[in-house]
Amino acid sequence: MSRIGKQPIVMPKGVSLTIENDVATVKGPKGILTQAISPDIIVEQEEGQVLVKRNSDAKQYRALHGLTRALLANMVNGVTNGFEKKLELVGVGYRAQMQGKKLVISIGFSHPVEIDPPEGIEFEVPAVTKITVKGIDKQLVGNTAAHIRAIRKPEPYKGKGIKYENETIRRKVGKAGGK
Repeated sequence: MSRIGKQPIVMPKGVSLTIENDVATVKGPKGILTQAISPDIIVEQEEGQVLVKRNSDAKQYRALHGLTRALLANMVNGVTNGFEKKLELVGVGYRAQMQGKKLVISIGFSHPVEIDPPEGIEFEVPAVTKITVKGIDKQLVGNTAAHIRAIRKPEPYKGKGIKYENETIRRKVGKAGGK
C-alpha cells in the first residue's frame, strides 16, 4: 500500500470535493480548482475526510494512487490556505517593483523585464529585492516562480541573479590571479 496514498485527506469546513466524469473539483473560501483523475482510482468521501483507493496492485496503479492523493491534498490546501514562493534579487542595482498588477524587474539588462501574472496568481514586492508569488494552485505558483528565476539564474562566481529565498548557491572559486 502506498504510504502517501493510504493517508486520509481531512476536509476543513467550507471545503467541498465533487467528482464528475473523472474530474475532481474542490471548492473553498479562496476559489475553485479542478484536476483530471484516472478512472482507475477510487475516491471515497466519508465523515469529513477523503480516502483514495486503487483497483489493483499493478505498478501503474500504485504510482497513480499516491499521485492522486497528493494532488487532491494540494488542491484542498490551496483553496483553504493558498501557496506562496519567495524570490530574492541578488546584485547591485537589481530591483523589482509593481506597476498595477504587472511585475517590473531591473536585473542588468538594457531594458526592464515586465511580467504579467497568469490568471490566479498575484505578485507582491515587500522590499525592493524581494518578490512573493501567491496563488491557490501549487503547480502554477511553482511554475511562475521558476519562470521569474529563469530570467536571470544565480551565477556561481558572484551569486548574482534571482534565487529562491532559502536556496543556497554553490559558489566556485574564480581564476587565480596570475602573472
